Formats: sequence, C-alpha cells, structure tokens
Amino acid sequence: MKGIASLNRIFVVCVLAGLMLSCSSSSQITDSKGKQLDDLVSSKNFEIISDRAFPLATASLNSISNAGLLPPGSSAGQISLIGNSNYLRILGDSVAVYLPYYGERQMGGGYDTDGAGIEFEGIPTEMEITQDKVTQRYDLRFKMKDDSENFNFNITLFPNLTSMISVSSSQRFPIRYSGAIKDLPKNK
Repeated sequence: MKGIASLNRIFVVCVLAGLMLSCSSSSQITDSKGKQLDDLVSSKNFEIISDRAFPLATASLNSISNAGLLPPGSSAGQISLIGNSNYLRILGDSVAVYLPYYGERQMGGGYDTDGAGIEFEGIPTEMEITQDKVTQRYDLRFKMKDDSENFNFNITLFPNLTSMISVSSSQRFPIRYSGAIKDLPKNK
C-alpha cells in the first residue's frame, strides 16, 4: 500500500513539473511574439493578410450559399479568402486597404469593378492606437472616406501575430476579417 501511495505522489509531482515547464516555454514564445508585435506597431510598417471573411449572414447570402456560388469550405457566415488577393497595410500615417466584400449594399455603388471591394489608399482620419497591457493586444481605430462612402475600421492585433478587422460602412452591412500580421519590407 505504501508503495502505491508513493508512486502516486511521484506521478503527481512529475505531472506538475511537466505542466510548469510547458507553461514557462509557452510564455517565452508569447513574450517573443508580443515583443515582435510591439516592434511592428511602433514601426507603423506592417501588413495584414486575411484568410477568412465573416459577413453578416442575410437571406441573400444564404441564397447564394445554397446555390453553391461561394468558394469551397465557405458558408454564408464564413468565407474562405485563401487564394484571393487582399491586404491592409499600415505605412507610417498612411493606410492602404484592398479587401473583398461579401454582403449587401444598401445604396450607391455600381456593378463595375471599382465598387466590388473595400479599397482605399491615403491618410485616414481619427486614427487611434491603444494597447491592453494585460492581454498584450493592440486596438487600432480609424475612419476613411472614399468618394461617397464612409468606413469605420476597428482592428485588434493579438500577440500571436493574428488579427481581427471589423469594418462598418455608411452603405454596406458590416463585415469582419481574420488574418495574420507580418512585417512589411521598406520598399512597398
């Protein structure tokens, strides 16, 4: 009986030691990625490439999904962007955006190629960058105006170098994008 009790204690100690070691190594990885995110945000020279779009799943989008017109692996509420060109680049005080748009447009715009996605290049208004010290994430907020349409961007940058972009518009239903953050070469 004493032998089994001591084996159980040894087992518990080994499990706890393993957990402590794995937690410390993952915190070191998180710390290094958090430092990398800090450097990217402070340099204001990075790019976000999105791999998923999350439009508002309306009856129209459900009809398109049911007709099989969305990319493979997609549904009305989640669309794969793998293989689609898209980016959101922060270049100092300037922003360059090219994001495909899936959803309904309430007014304005046309059916030509210029009105299909969300495109902008220039200096946005009311740019604000805040950091949550506890979670090590950054929140970026800014506004853009393109011809007759206004956009509000809320971007969350996570320490594991992933992102969530939320876009609301004066003429379209809201949409979100998830993706990855990377350093942008100086010559872009």
